[in-house]
Amino acid sequence: MRILEKNTTRIAITTDMWTLSNQKKGFMAITIHFIDDNWKLQSRIMRFIYVPCHPTAEVHANVLYESMCDWNIDRKVSTVAVDNCSTNDLLINLLLDKLSMGDLILEGQLFHMCCCAHILNLIVQDGLSVISNGIEKIRDSVGFWTATPKRLEKFEEAARHLAIPSTKRFSLDCKTHWNSTYLMLKVAIIYKDVFKRLKQQDTHYNSLPTEKDWELASKFVTN
Repeated sequence: MRILEKNTTRIAITTDMWTLSNQKKGFMAITIHFIDDNWKLQSRIMRFIYVPCHPTAEVHANVLYESMCDWNIDRKVSTVAVDNCSTNDLLINLLLDKLSMGDLILEGQLFHMCCCAHILNLIVQDGLSVISNGIEKIRDSVGFWTATPKRLEKFEEAARHLAIPSTKRFSLDCKTHWNSTYLMLKVAIIYKDVFKRLKQQDTHYNSLPTEKDWELASKFVTN
């Protein structure tokens, strides 16, 4: 990463964890952000690494610190942005113990940055709780008709009979990520008449959303 070697400015770091629940594997991404000599914002993935599932704050802090040292940026870091959970508060404190306070801005007072995207997600999730029952029915419906190739084929056939182009592909959302819920609802709304038709054909399908559920979902997607 030659651009990093030449950089003389402060470097901000963002990091996040992903866990594959079906495999019980964890992965950690570390991204750096800095302004280059031409005053352009540069962002690079510095490291994407496997870590034990549900790692402790100590493990997270050690991986972060080792990555900083590997790239010789431990004395250039300005801030570290992480999700707003108590575990990450401990992570930051452990990381500060490893760094020289004299090398940090205001001796580390600005070091810990809360993730704005995570804050926004919490706000939206609070709003979504009002229509959680309807969303759960739509989520179950999507999951039911995408569970097997045979069901998906039946769904697409019903869509063709109703002259609804089945070009938009379903995807189940991640409940903790509001943007994935938005995308799931946006596609599902297109096929609401297909779900109704299939309810009459398959007695095993028991998650049909009501008209009120679709109405509230539409308002969420369009507003």
